[in-house]
Amino acid sequence: MKTAAPEKPTGHRIDWVDYAKGFCIIFVVMMHSTLGVEKAADSQGWMHLAVQFAKPFRMPDFFLISGLFLGLVIDRSWLRYFDRKVVHFAYFYLLWTAIQFTIKSPGMLLEGKGIADIAWLYLQTFVEPFGTLWFIYMLPLFFVVTRLLKHLPWQLVLAAAALLEILPVHSGYLVIDEFASRYVYFFAGYLFANNIFALADWARVNVGKSALLLAGWLAINAAMTFAPVQGAISAGLAGVPQIDFVSDLPVISLLLGGMGAIAVIVLASLLSMVRPAAFLGYLGRHSIVVYLAFFLPMAATRVVLLKFAPFLDLGTVSLMVTIAGVAGPVVLLKLVQWSGRGKFLFERPGWAKLERPAQLPKAMQLHPAE
Repeated sequence: MKTAAPEKPTGHRIDWVDYAKGFCIIFVVMMHSTLGVEKAADSQGWMHLAVQFAKPFRMPDFFLISGLFLGLVIDRSWLRYFDRKVVHFAYFYLLWTAIQFTIKSPGMLLEGKGIADIAWLYLQTFVEPFGTLWFIYMLPLFFVVTRLLKHLPWQLVLAAAALLEILPVHSGYLVIDEFASRYVYFFAGYLFANNIFALADWARVNVGKSALLLAGWLAINAAMTFAPVQGAISAGLAGVPQIDFVSDLPVISLLLGGMGAIAVIVLASLLSMVRPAAFLGYLGRHSIVVYLAFFLPMAATRVVLLKFAPFLDLGTVSLMVTIAGVAGPVVLLKLVQWSGRGKFLFERPGWAKLERPAQLPKAMQLHPAE
């Protein structure tokens, strides 16, 4: 499999990529916040509509963006590649899994679980991704698989990845199920990186046409996302979760995922030219920071609002919890940067690197969570 490396300079960040990541991380936090509130209240609010609308593109775009720059590094030595694409993410996964378990353990004890039960649950996180951290767990797997498959015909790999997404793979093991559902988007980002960059450049030059394309996508995505599936199809197959909406049907989910990823890229390219949207770029530059740390401010705000603000409707509560989930990690990052303490939370220390800093070029010695 021969692919061209992205024809973009690597000495600086590409703004629309950060805007796309910022856009998507908001929707990721929104999904966890809204569903958490609704589960606790045993009812749905108006924010559920936004979560439902974003479902087809929320994670596909994140994985597609994650594969964009792989062509620049895939031919590095295995030691350096493994260090940056496996050990790097493993460090943050293990660290933040331990943090989440430490915070959640008292609640588990109150629920009647014993120390041995909690210890067993923790050990399971090494093979079954824990909670919100599954994205960090999956990325190294995608990087390694793509490196191993790079000499195969790209058409074969892409077709197999698309087939995995289409098939009703529901093994009950999250790694298998998410690999089947998401790898096609990661691989497409790697494979079509130059085309994606060209699309983003085209969108900036053709604002009117881009707006029309986005309007068409909005209509199609909304129609498919909120259209219920009728009768027997909705009942599903044995072992396959019930399909309630057209957007979740085989083939259609793949098409909507691809369309949504393209739409987010076009939208991000346009937003990168709008000054008031600059906060999206900031969130995108620190999207992994938000992803790692949003669980605590999200959960705390949910508990407080549901207990002490019963006058608020669930949609408003979900929105406020989402804002807290996005803003909380940013505040924590600012505190770390201001105090100089806790850098290990978002920056991989030297002892967690396979290559010692002295062996690396100066530009590669810092390994933040991004």
